[in-house]
Amino acid sequence: MFKKILIANRGEIAVRIIRACKELGIETVAVYSKADEDALHRELANEAVCIGDKNSLDSYLNIENIISAACLTGCDAIHPGFGFLSENPQFARMVETCGLTFIGPNPDVMEKMGNKSEAIRLMKEAGVPIVPGSYKAVDKEEGLAIAESIGFPVLIKASAGGGGKGIRLVENKNEFELLFNEAKEEALKFFSNDELYIEKYISHPKHIEVQIMCDKLGNCIHLFERNCSLQRRNQKMVEEAPCISISQNLKNKLYQSALKACKYVGYDSVGTIEFLVDGEENYYFIEMNTRVQVEHCVTEAVTNVDIVKNMIKIAYGLPLAYKQEDIKLSGYAIECRINAEDMDNDFRPNPGKITFMHVPGGMGVRIDSAVYPGYVIPPYYDSMILKVICFAKTRLECIRKMREALEELIIDGIKTTVEFHYVLLHHPTFILGHYDTSFIEGFIEELKENARLVQ
Repeated sequence: MFKKILIANRGEIAVRIIRACKELGIETVAVYSKADEDALHRELANEAVCIGDKNSLDSYLNIENIISAACLTGCDAIHPGFGFLSENPQFARMVETCGLTFIGPNPDVMEKMGNKSEAIRLMKEAGVPIVPGSYKAVDKEEGLAIAESIGFPVLIKASAGGGGKGIRLVENKNEFELLFNEAKEEALKFFSNDELYIEKYISHPKHIEVQIMCDKLGNCIHLFERNCSLQRRNQKMVEEAPCISISQNLKNKLYQSALKACKYVGYDSVGTIEFLVDGEENYYFIEMNTRVQVEHCVTEAVTNVDIVKNMIKIAYGLPLAYKQEDIKLSGYAIECRINAEDMDNDFRPNPGKITFMHVPGGMGVRIDSAVYPGYVIPPYYDSMILKVICFAKTRLECIRKMREALEELIIDGIKTTVEFHYVLLHHPTFILGHYDTSFIEGFIEELKENARLVQ
């Protein structure tokens, strides 16, 4: 097994990986920016190295500094977590060139599946259902022609995108050029790649993803599905597993398609295949995340499989410890992503000092976080500060447990989305489980209208 792993990330995912490494008897090296000198992951790791200034381009996206830190501290592997360099094939190749192991898929597969337009083309070849569109990166003129041929509305999407960035909904021909240019600029800013592709807009779909694990010997299994339809501006806010609003027949098709996709491209790590499902239970591949997901925790809760530890073992070359029949689904889990945001001000990020903090506990309650009382949340990175994950035998019991956990969660000194999540969990549509990706935006308008009536 690996002796020492450098974690090329920050926040709660860095802490999560450190915990997994400790359980495996592996030493860890944390990297941090000048803005993260008081960060928890720096304190929990065996060693820590400052890799640059506050801006992520100078630190967590600085490939040379990260690899240099790994070599200087005697690491034999690098875990990228999620975000930052986790889906950057150039980084993965440089890691391997320097004699280190990249904990993730091989760079060639990452390049194929991490590029959204290329992944769609491959899935078309593999016989996995895809959304009508360009199937490749296009320029403005070609994109407009394709949009007119498949019919508006369409989505303009960044080929190297993720996290809701580089996406624009185009309702008609007149706004295509402006939104294409906006998406191109945003894609270049966030991914250093301005390639765009066109995709038919599916109205009111559910966003369902299948968690998979594949080793380097050709073995692939799925860990069932997650419902990730509760999104605001393409950013997930709440996830749950399993999904109660689609049929078992459809679930089986999703599992089969996810495994077919992985075997077709020779996938060899932990990953997620994401689908859109319409009202008639037609389903379409939209993308693959070639990394561990933020929401991996809900799958861990309902399968009792440690995804992060297995990801490390796979990277070392060990065969999967499970066969498909070993994976059992038990109970229900919900995850709320708590962000440092002002929900009364269009969810604007609200960095600052946490003056007091109390987190819930008890059976079936898990907290993944890297913040603590007195910690100053920097303004330079993602606004997610904490994840609350609840598990119970039934979904209704899980909802009640999450409500109680949110009631107990106290974070003073900054504005957070705790209250938003608490109110959401009381909404009849959520309780029934029949929501889709358009629900959150309507729910926010409902909250605004109620606030106006009270005033």
